[in-house]
Amino acid sequence: MDIVAAGVQDYDELLAVWEDSVRATHDFLTLADIDALKPMLMQQAFPSVHLQCVKNQQGAILGFIGVHNHKIEMLFVKDSARGQGIGKALLIHAMDTMKITLVDVNEQNLLARAFYERMGFHVISRSPVDDMGKPFPILHLQLSP
Repeated sequence: MDIVAAGVQDYDELLAVWEDSVRATHDFLTLADIDALKPMLMQQAFPSVHLQCVKNQQGAILGFIGVHNHKIEMLFVKDSARGQGIGKALLIHAMDTMKITLVDVNEQNLLARAFYERMGFHVISRSPVDDMGKPFPILHLQLSP
């Protein structure tokens, strides 16, 4: 599985993968919540992280990871591509090449928490609200030594 850099030219497709993934895994978010996050992703989140992605043979993005200062800021896989090892490959790549040690997950996203725990992370703290002050608790996880 090839992991390649993603750039500004990929932002629209990354946003589509993000939305597809979020709609499938974040049932606690409303459509209004999702729509409100889109401009922030395009204008602030994507430009502030090192983006890597996995593409299929036709060049379509199946999943991506965004890292900043040894922390995973985003990891999303297209719903139709889940269970194929894409998230695991992106995470291992980030662990090996970017020395990531931290990740935050929504407490309600049980699949994400279980995934990271299987990969060696453990909860170190909890915030009752997300970064935008919304009532979506965040679990802060750290890679076990």
